[in-house]
Amino acid sequence: MKIAFATQDLKRVDAHFGWAKHIAIHEVGPEGHRFLASVQFDGDLKEDGDEDKLAPKLEAIRDCAILYVAAIGGSGAARVVASNIHPIKVNEPESIEELLEKLQAVLKGTPPPWLRKALIKDRKKMMNFEE
Repeated sequence: MKIAFATQDLKRVDAHFGWAKHIAIHEVGPEGHRFLASVQFDGDLKEDGDEDKLAPKLEAIRDCAILYVAAIGGSGAARVVASNIHPIKVNEPESIEELLEKLQAVLKGTPPPWLRKALIKDRKKMMNFEE
């Protein structure tokens, strides 16, 4: 399953979705996790009301099941959810590595219903690819 992280430093979830300089994308499963890509964004990212800045970010995370953010605006959250991506807000900057390890541990056990739904979404994408 692909997970996206809004980050300024590529080490922590420490960025507002619309203001993030980077989106780090990782793959995680019960057996481990690995870094896939980092997408960098330039320009005046802190300009409020600029909905155009969200389009490239939404495109970058389109295959992800979960998006971790420090904050996200209402419009951004609505667009993320409409893309069938589950946004998760962290209360303070958190290590991407630690979040991946926690998620991996949950996947080894009995994931909550929302996470099982995300896993099913991911499996459907894989089946479509294999066909």
